[in-house]
Amino acid sequence: MKWQFSSDAPIYAQLIAQIQTTIVSGTWPPGDRLPSVRDLAAEAGVNPNTMQRAMTELERQGLVYSQRTAGRFVTEDRERIEQARHTCAQRQIQTFLEGMEQLGYTPEEIRLLVEQETKGES
Repeated sequence: MKWQFSSDAPIYAQLIAQIQTTIVSGTWPPGDRLPSVRDLAAEAGVNPNTMQRAMTELERQGLVYSQRTAGRFVTEDRERIEQARHTCAQRQIQTFLEGMEQLGYTPEEIRLLVEQETKGES
């Protein structure tokens, strides 16, 4: 997994978002055993406590669960994963729309640009 961080949000929040994306995209499929917190933290270059905080939040959200002595796993609840996927998509759309509005585009101009791009008419 390639980890990318920016200065505009807390690291643990960025970890949550990146792990959510990895789960909802199917890179880590339902039931998959996750690497240990220490391994993930080392791979991401963050403090294990920060990674633990992110994993605890993902457990609270129901995307991962712990099995005592066996580690953490991606939930097998496909509906929960689909809900998270939808939430991630809404977040991406909101970020896109805010950026386009900052560039001065109206909702109608945005719609037209998106239609052109999806038809390959850029």
